[in-house]
Amino acid sequence: MAAPAAGTHVFLEVRRRLQSALLILGEPKEGGMPMDISLAPSSLQVKTPEGCTELRFPAEVRLVPSSCRGLQYVPGDGLHLRLQVRAEPDNTKLISMFNQSSQAQGCCTFYCQSCGEVVIRDRKLLRVLPLPSENWGALVEEWCCHPDPFANKPLHPQEHDCFIGDSFFLVNLRSDLWQPRPELAPVETQCPSSESHFKLKPKANTKVICKRCKVMLGETMSSETTKFFITEIIIQPSERNFSIVPRSQFVQNVIAQCLVELSSARSTFRFTIQGHDGKVYILLWLLNSDSLVIESLGSSKSIKKFPLLEDILKADSSSAWNAVKVLYQPCIKNRNEKLSSAWESDISIHSLTLPSATCLELLLILSRNNAMLPPSLRSVNSFQVAFLKM
Repeated sequence: MAAPAAGTHVFLEVRRRLQSALLILGEPKEGGMPMDISLAPSSLQVKTPEGCTELRFPAEVRLVPSSCRGLQYVPGDGLHLRLQVRAEPDNTKLISMFNQSSQAQGCCTFYCQSCGEVVIRDRKLLRVLPLPSENWGALVEEWCCHPDPFANKPLHPQEHDCFIGDSFFLVNLRSDLWQPRPELAPVETQCPSSESHFKLKPKANTKVICKRCKVMLGETMSSETTKFFITEIIIQPSERNFSIVPRSQFVQNVIAQCLVELSSARSTFRFTIQGHDGKVYILLWLLNSDSLVIESLGSSKSIKKFPLLEDILKADSSSAWNAVKVLYQPCIKNRNEKLSSAWESDISIHSLTLPSATCLELLLILSRNNAMLPPSLRSVNSFQVAFLKM
């Protein structure tokens, strides 16, 4: 793929199901300059006095040049074109912890995603089962004509089990020689009951942290059961060597998977992202999950490097990636309090709980992805727009 012309920004969003695309050709300079555009089914070429940009499309995407319509100039963006495409269905496989349709084969090793530290080594898992939805107890009580046999009986995995929730999974650490050791919180005074006296009793902090990088991995649920957040752990067959996945890429993949699976299973498209501290950090609205985004960043010098985002902020590069398109609102520093309160009280809106630090990471990723979009695509009504890569 040829190097982009200086300052030229090409952005193409393909909707696979609608078989349509929006093409934006950013103007190289303030006020514009002569631009020669050649559009073919499999490529796009833009020539200016400063150079040439050639963008080749993936094999599964073919434009229909004769369908070009809606040609208009948008200040700050450049030239907008709408076209038809012939795009094959997206067969992208998202990062997944396990294949739930079959039993785990062989031994698995659990790694801290951030640094690669071994959390659980050589664990044989005989059952990998999805947990029921959070209101399963109420459904049992409503539909059963006899007393609920599961009342006050939490679902805890046995020694060779792994239970998968929306944003976490539960494992039993009884047989492990190494177990994450939760920190102890300061001693607190416990209220006396009718059968006891005033006394001081230490209250355990349930946080599970990585021994090497001190990232929060999960929480202890009981003396044997630990909850690990899916954004913090990578699980691989023990015979395979561990390879670091860029943090931003991993977080986007996992969150995209959660949104797509939950929207499909529960017909819900709005989500609150809250920390383990109970605070809501982000309101997310899933628009579509069939987008293909192709862009050439040109020689953008305004992009600053952050360790979390180094894998996605590469100037003078071209890329194509499948993505989910979302609207979002940040809720930090008392922003959007009324809207957040309304969403929390709406039973049709699903909540995803993650470590608070990961919520802030996700907000940073959304903000940077939003800033890389053409100005006219960055907001819808009062919401901001972003793509999460898959």
